[in-house]
Amino acid sequence: MLVRNGGFLFGRAIRSNLGKMVDKKSRVKDAVTREYTINLHKRLHKITFKKRAPKAIKEIKKFATKHMRTSDVRVDVKLNKAVWSRGIRNVPTKLRIQISRKRNDDEDAKEDMYSYVTVADDQQYKGKGTEVVDA
Repeated sequence: MLVRNGGFLFGRAIRSNLGKMVDKKSRVKDAVTREYTINLHKRLHKITFKKRAPKAIKEIKKFATKHMRTSDVRVDVKLNKAVWSRGIRNVPTKLRIQISRKRNDDEDAKEDMYSYVTVADDQQYKGKGTEVVDA
């Protein structure tokens, strides 16, 4: 299968043009922080009024699971307050969120990484895509 960067995909490793094998799994293990704009409006379409804010939290967790590839997702209190700020019915249409993939220090944990989701400082989402935040 041809990859857009000019290499070929073999299982979980990518062979670049230089002939080096790069393991894709190692990138998932890194601790990283990114900012995303999540459109809650399309995710809450046709949802009953009294279930909108709880469903928004579930959708944010699902979004973080998909993008950070961790099943353990923790939501910050500030994010919860931002979602619930206008009540259960009137959830904000878009939110700028910051997702951090961190190393899990708990010895009993099933996974070695977890995702921590919080509200981004800047809520201006016009013209902004995904940004990697330098921590």
